[in-house]
Amino acid sequence: MANWPELEISRRGVLAGTTVTAVAVGAPAFTEASAPPRAQPARTMPVAFSVNGRKQSLALDPRTTLLDALREHLHLTGTKKGCDHGQCGACTVIVEGKRINSCLSLAVMHEGQEITTIEGLGTPDKLHPMQAAFIKHDGYQCGYCTPGQICSAVAVLDEIARGVPSHVQEDLTVGPRATRQEIRERMSGNICRCGAYSNIVDAMADVAGDNA
Repeated sequence: MANWPELEISRRGVLAGTTVTAVAVGAPAFTEASAPPRAQPARTMPVAFSVNGRKQSLALDPRTTLLDALREHLHLTGTKKGCDHGQCGACTVIVEGKRINSCLSLAVMHEGQEITTIEGLGTPDKLHPMQAAFIKHDGYQCGYCTPGQICSAVAVLDEIARGVPSHVQEDLTVGPRATRQEIRERMSGNICRCGAYSNIVDAMADVAGDNA
């Protein structure tokens, strides 16, 4: 009979060996196929529009908002990012003569359109009448919402001049007038955390003149 070498087996050795085997079997082999996929560069789309009278051509991620295109790509930081949910009006700009919340609109939706930001309304040497009225009537305090307020105010008076009705207009057969009630209703989407609302109405009524 062959003489087999003595094997010394301990309980601790059996447990340790079993654990190592279980881990080795259960762990997935890390191969190139199982490696996480490499991040692909974001696809871009060309878009061209006019901003403050200057033609602009950009290549943007199609998810880029008009607000981010203006601020991050064209560096027109006068337009402010407030809530980024279309609830405060700080990002208001004028597109094709109408005011919009630029945080809710994709840049690629405005191919070929004319966009006006606060920088395009006036300059320090030649203020827009609405800008001058805001200064005269102290229509701002911290100033963060002011660019959106002014863009919206300019568009509101244009809406009234074009006869666009509002929810507070009593007689739809008669063109709207820039009354203080009318102004307050139309400007209700622009929030001022400092509470300069009465001063803003004064500024707009001043610009509206006899129509207020």
